[in-house]
Amino acid sequence: MKVRARFDAEVREGTLPDAPRANVERAGAVVRHVAPGLGWNGVLWSDLDAGTADAEIAAQVAFFAGRGCPEFEWKLYDYDRPADLGDRLRAAGFVPEPPETLMVGLVSELAKLPVDPPEGITLRVVTDEEGVDLMMRVHAGAFGRERPQIREQLLSSLREEPETIAAVLAMAGDIPVSAARMEMQPGLAFAGLWGGGTIPEWRGRGIYRLLVAHRARLAAELGITYLQVDATDDSRPILERLGFGVLGVTVPYIWTDGAS
Repeated sequence: MKVRARFDAEVREGTLPDAPRANVERAGAVVRHVAPGLGWNGVLWSDLDAGTADAEIAAQVAFFAGRGCPEFEWKLYDYDRPADLGDRLRAAGFVPEPPETLMVGLVSELAKLPVDPPEGITLRVVTDEEGVDLMMRVHAGAFGRERPQIREQLLSSLREEPETIAAVLAMAGDIPVSAARMEMQPGLAFAGLWGGGTIPEWRGRGIYRLLVAHRARLAAELGITYLQVDATDDSRPILERLGFGVLGVTVPYIWTDGAS
């Protein structure tokens, strides 16, 4: 599959850091993302087989534990090899989170979606700490948990690399009811859509679709070819109706310090 191969080459194997002080390292048969503080740490790509997988998993656990990371993620895709890589990760102490569907849409088509907001809704572009804090309020209400690492990443990117992030709020008057962001890197064909959370009482009104359309228009202006989403079961049917296709399934495997 040509699109999936390009996704793997650019977004996984050839990825760039997602924050100003983060690094991407190729260590043998894996590509890992390493970040200080609350930044995201994890393995994005691997080229393993039955004979090398267990040793490589152990090497990455030793590396991140040696850095003092309280946790890191091994981002597994259902087409990764060996076929039992998930079982091997669990045996090494990783805990899987719910699976998400890897979906990709063509920007030239998505940019044609209507961007008229539902009645009572306006869009607010996020450029400062106040806007980021409003986004965090939305995410806490939509997803039921605080995400301090996302706040730190957003603030850092907006201050130091604003060309890599586009964040937006849907407002009902002075109340933030939905929030989303787009992450992109210069020269890459793919941009990622993240967040997309709406507080429960405002769901079902087309706000999620509006935020996808808004970011698709921006992606078109920036010359981006594809939009990529790790979709939950709730968002997958909406994205399919909007024109996104399925490339695979991804499962975050989380290793936590002290896991066994």
